Amino acid sequence: MSLNQPNNVEEFQRTVVKSIHDHWVLFLIEGIVLVILGLLAIVLPPIATLAVTILVGWLFLISGIVGLIMTFMARQAPGFWWSLFSAVLAIAAGIVLLWSPLRAAVTLTLLLIVFFTVEGILTIMYALEHKKELSGRWGWMLASGIVDLILAVIILAGLPGTAAWAIGLLVGINMLFGGTSMIAMALHAKSAVPPAPSSTPPAPPAPKAA
Repeated sequence: MSLNQPNNVEEFQRTVVKSIHDHWVLFLIEGIVLVILGLLAIVLPPIATLAVTILVGWLFLISGIVGLIMTFMARQAPGFWWSLFSAVLAIAAGIVLLWSPLRAAVTLTLLLIVFFTVEGILTIMYALEHKKELSGRWGWMLASGIVDLILAVIILAGLPGTAAWAIGLLVGINMLFGGTSMIAMALHAKSAVPPAPSSTPPAPPAPKAA
């Protein structure tokens, strides 16, 4: 292991801070765009849900086609039939999502319910398991898990109507928070002074063994 590794880490951190400071306007613009898109998704969740469904459909279709091409290019490799089945399945899923995105949104919403349910149970179990170690934070983690379960129940109880807005609303909230944090980071980087290079001389090389 190199003796100069801490200096390398500090140099990397300085480079990252300087890069954010020099390009804070780009981060600010990206944050504003995310906030605007997030607000639009929250105000018009059915459109955002439709857009997400179509996007996922294209991702499945493109990944399936690429996987199919790579499978036939490497058809001598082991596991050919499993790779072929996986690629065909991805293409089929993409076609279904793109052919009827409104119906496919119900399927994606069911997956979202499963995610919230599993995430909520695991978070609650983790909070209770580490109640002593997490001190005061375990209560917030427990509350987060309970909220996940409540969201799963609300979305499930409102099906199929919730399929029209659930995904779009959650994507909008995510983009809103992500954009807000990016704006805050950009404004902080604007006023922050990049750290000066450390004046600590590099450590001398280790003496060679006799």
